[in-house]
Amino acid sequence: MQLVLDNIRKSFENKTVLKGIDFTFEQGKIYGLLGRNGAGKTSLFNCLSGETRMDSGGAFLRRNEVSLPLREEEIGYVFSLPILPEFLTGYEFVKFYMDINQDKIQSGRTIDDYFDIIRFEQEDRHRLIKGYSHGMKNKIQMLCFIITRPPLILLDEPLTSFDVVVALEIKKLLREMKQDHIIIFSTHILQLAADLCDELVILNNGVLQEIPADTLHSPEFEEQIIALLKDGSHD
Repeated sequence: MQLVLDNIRKSFENKTVLKGIDFTFEQGKIYGLLGRNGAGKTSLFNCLSGETRMDSGGAFLRRNEVSLPLREEEIGYVFSLPILPEFLTGYEFVKFYMDINQDKIQSGRTIDDYFDIIRFEQEDRHRLIKGYSHGMKNKIQMLCFIITRPPLILLDEPLTSFDVVVALEIKKLLREMKQDHIIIFSTHILQLAADLCDELVILNNGVLQEIPADTLHSPEFEEQIIALLKDGSHD
């Protein structure tokens, strides 16, 4: 399975953010998406998820040499700023989410099994989401794609709000899941990208640039990335 991006363009007023994005992402890898603030990482994710309409171009899932337009239900998107119904408890929301996605859930797992995966305390499960910390809300977001396991998973800076123990658990889970998914991980933390990702791509001057895999663990990794990003436009 592949995610094929074909000439995706997006402008906001007089600023062109995405200038013809062409790239092919492969199943079985975690990709790190790097870029300076304002480079368009979130805009690209929003275009892929349908949150924002592309000006032109398209995104396709290719299976067995057949490419079809990417559909909303094929995407798991963890927003940098969580969007959740704050009038529900965590338990109520997850139960509702499981009820409407029964056909996608692995048999044998209960709602409490899923909460246990993300180390969510029993007493917190029955509190209103309104009172959750940013990290707790991000856990609930991530739980949604853990439950439905869509082919494409977009992660927009999610691990920065987790404590060390939970972040390690989530990284372990992502590594276990990657064989059946395409995972794209947006971050500005170079060490996290080097630790978690199999491949790196940089969004710079409105286009995607692939970074050789052997760069990830080279002594000059940070210097090379910073040199590339210095040439990019930013806010």
